[in-house]
Amino acid sequence: MKAAQIRELTDEELERSMAENRREAFNLRMQQQTGQLENTGRIRQVRRDIARLETERTARARRQAEVQD
Repeated sequence: MKAAQIRELTDEELERSMAENRREAFNLRMQQQTGQLENTGRIRQVRRDIARLETERTARARRQAEVQD
């Protein structure tokens, strides 16, 4: 998921996407441990998507805090 796409998400969609990515990351780790994972690069991609989502969530929180001050 690109950063531009993430910025377009609503807060609810952002949280839902975060939960989905965390669930997928967990499943990928389980597949890796059991030897069933075929696309190892997907772990890296999901991990980076989670980081992008976290970054956007933090940026929104900071903007909200600045507005309230």
